Amino acid sequence: MSKKSGIMALGGLLGALALAFSFLEGLLPPVPGMPPGAKLGLSNIVTMYAAGSLGLPWALFLAVLKGGFALLSRGVAAGLMSLFGGLTSTVCMWVLLKKTGASLMLTGIGGALAHNLAQLGIACLITSPAAVGYLPFLLIFGVLTGMLTGTVLKLTLPALEQVSKVLGQRKS
Repeated sequence: MSKKSGIMALGGLLGALALAFSFLEGLLPPVPGMPPGAKLGLSNIVTMYAAGSLGLPWALFLAVLKGGFALLSRGVAAGLMSLFGGLTSTVCMWVLLKKTGASLMLTGIGGALAHNLAQLGIACLITSPAAVGYLPFLLIFGVLTGMLTGTVLKLTLPALEQVSKVLGQRKS
């Protein structure tokens, strides 16, 4: 398999995994005390990995794919929030991983906070500026979920790197 084919195959697998995580998160009950629609951000594990291994264009593609899925499965508001949150967090995670060498946990936290802040901005635009009242909860939840996603990626990274080797790709 050529390197380009391997990257395409891995990108496809990551896209399917991101959509599966998004779907599964939708099945989980709401977290008490959190704003409506708050999620753990498990699919962000996939974009964080893609940002570090496949590069920014692939990671952004996955963020757009997830936003499209949210649009089709949960409506316009969720789609816009997912799209802008995903794009913002993906760029943030890529910068943290590639430009600063931050740890996966710090990258997860930065990505989660960027995602939450972008979503809050969209919520203020499409509902009311009063949505800013959720900011303290989103900051706390973002740190906790970012720690979770960074830790999960750290634990699964050896397996993901094996898949990358099998598919014959490695790109910075």
